[in-house]
Amino acid sequence: MSKQEFPKRIEENLEGCTIYGVPFPTNGDLSSLKHMSPIVIKHHYEVDYNFSYGQDSPFFAALSNKKFIVNRDPETGYTYATPRGHDMATGHETEWVEIEPVGRIHAFTTCYFGSEAFLDETPFTLILVEFDETDSLFMGRLIGADPAESGLDWIGKKVKGRFLRNSKFKPTDIYFNLAE
Repeated sequence: MSKQEFPKRIEENLEGCTIYGVPFPTNGDLSSLKHMSPIVIKHHYEVDYNFSYGQDSPFFAALSNKKFIVNRDPETGYTYATPRGHDMATGHETEWVEIEPVGRIHAFTTCYFGSEAFLDETPFTLILVEFDETDSLFMGRLIGADPAESGLDWIGKKVKGRFLRNSKFKPTDIYFNLAE
């Protein structure tokens, strides 16, 4: 069996970016690094990702048909606002139940930073919606309300769910407005 040769250097190429003249102390005093401005590099990133909604597929099919369905344990009646194939306490298989997406703001937060998909929409408001028919909360976007005007008076305000006209088969296919 021959011994495998391993390279002693990383081969360099012209991919990515090269930055010249990044300030770095040459006198050995590294204390000034605390005050160094961050290095910012623009890098394009793209990936195709295939995934399955599995047991949650009916929830997304319902959203695409402008319906809001929740899960209920048929024996205990405990009802989840988010998709769940089995009850967390009993392990019973849940059943799908349609409800009107009308509820109240239980809690909210204003997001000043978001993932790549939402970065250009910041600031935006996420709310936890409390429905009379469920025992848990549902997180969604509050649209049409100025995040700068948010306050404790929003807690308990009535909201109504709206659906995207063209479904993306994502949780963001439903969003909420303050009810009139």
